[in-house]
Amino acid sequence: MRTVIRAIRKFRPAFRCRGNFIYDETARKQDVWFNMNIRSLYSLSRNVGACQCRHPSYVISRAVSADAAKVTNGELNRDGPLVEYERRIAAGELLDGDACQQGTLGELQRLYDELVANAEACRLDRYATSEKAGRSRWLWSRFIPQTSYAAVKGLYLYGGVGTGKTMLMDLFFDQLPCNWRKKRIHFHDFMLNVHSRLQKHKGVADPLEVVAGELSDDSILLCLDEFMVTDVADALILNRLFRHLFSNGAILVATSNRAPDNLYEGGLQRDLFLPFIATLKERCVVHQIGSSLDYRKMTSAEQGFYFIGRHLSGLLNQKFQQLIGEHVATPQEVEVIMGRKLQVPLGANGCAYFPFEELCDRPLGAADYFGLCKKFHTLALEGVPIFGLSNKTAAYRFVTLVDVMYENRARLLCTAEGTPVELFDRIVTIADAKQMARRTSSRSTKSDVSDICVDNELGFAKDRTVSRLTEMNSREYLEQHAEMLADKQAAVV
Repeated sequence: MRTVIRAIRKFRPAFRCRGNFIYDETARKQDVWFNMNIRSLYSLSRNVGACQCRHPSYVISRAVSADAAKVTNGELNRDGPLVEYERRIAAGELLDGDACQQGTLGELQRLYDELVANAEACRLDRYATSEKAGRSRWLWSRFIPQTSYAAVKGLYLYGGVGTGKTMLMDLFFDQLPCNWRKKRIHFHDFMLNVHSRLQKHKGVADPLEVVAGELSDDSILLCLDEFMVTDVADALILNRLFRHLFSNGAILVATSNRAPDNLYEGGLQRDLFLPFIATLKERCVVHQIGSSLDYRKMTSAEQGFYFIGRHLSGLLNQKFQQLIGEHVATPQEVEVIMGRKLQVPLGANGCAYFPFEELCDRPLGAADYFGLCKKFHTLALEGVPIFGLSNKTAAYRFVTLVDVMYENRARLLCTAEGTPVELFDRIVTIADAKQMARRTSSRSTKSDVSDICVDNELGFAKDRTVSRLTEMNSREYLEQHAEMLADKQAAVV
């Protein structure tokens, strides 16, 4: 058997190939990468085939030619995000003609091709290295510090709200082979995971190094959506964390509303954050999506679950009762990270009811909102106010809440004092404030400007929040939410 395995090792490259798969009774040809490792080949010698592939239902060609190992760069371009984007346009699933999105797809396709070509060097295949070799590498790293930057640079995409950044990154991520060490996660969730791990390794000489090692062992390719830094605790650890991640070979793909140089602008101790910006630009290609279209606002907006007015608690309660049906709403408790618990005033049938003050005027954060969305798919929120200087902190929490709900595709019912745009009218950036000062006439009264909040981070975030609130109230979003619930119920049955 040893002789057989040694012979197989010589021909192992020939088994890295593309296979043509037919599924769902459709004669549709799809390029699929698969890898056979030594164990798989041993099983194959016993007439049991094993492979890692992209689709659970597949038919493998009986003959695997040696030529399959010689894949040219031209062939690589037959697969990837650009091909999938064109397919969706042809199928009518996406709008055609956005040159900015197509330019971004060119960058994503370039990255995809480089990753496929350098998959072995970047250690992307989670099954390529044996557990024993992994333990050996870890042991040597304890004695000899090792730095192993990836052969491929990552990609940092930034642009205005609703321009399709998340859609494009998801499209890219979905085309990657399933056996790669990859993770797609919202930045809020990623940082919560980091802080939770730091808590677990408290007392270690350099807990960030340990956490970075754990993260890169699990996922060498990190896709972070909505990269934004508003918390000083995050800002102070990002540079050291990502220095360790990059030195471990991690590759970052990120989306953001802000250019790297504008991250954490005006934040506390920003001088300590600036080295991270340099590190980010060194390890990632920075690309701006210049589109001015907000696709979220192109949905067919309704007013079904967003009620404007001060005294509409009765109406909101009525809608809430309709959603829970025959279930009885009672106070409940939600577990969040590190043993913390969140009290829910009323909850039933996957729906939770909160007055605005209890969810956004208390010291809560993304961890609490993620915990809430894990247990409840629908949130009724009573009394969202107009935001300004007097309730800036509540505005920050509301922005985070909407981000978390959108990421989890949760449904929002709310009563508010104004439209999504009106809620943030008094939140402005420094540039906006300067323009307002020039326009302000001597007739302006104090009440017009006394509650104006000048805050760059919140000023940029408000556009994203308005855009998301608009989409979350659209027919398309609510239909997707209903389909998601139906799928979950079907899975349970």
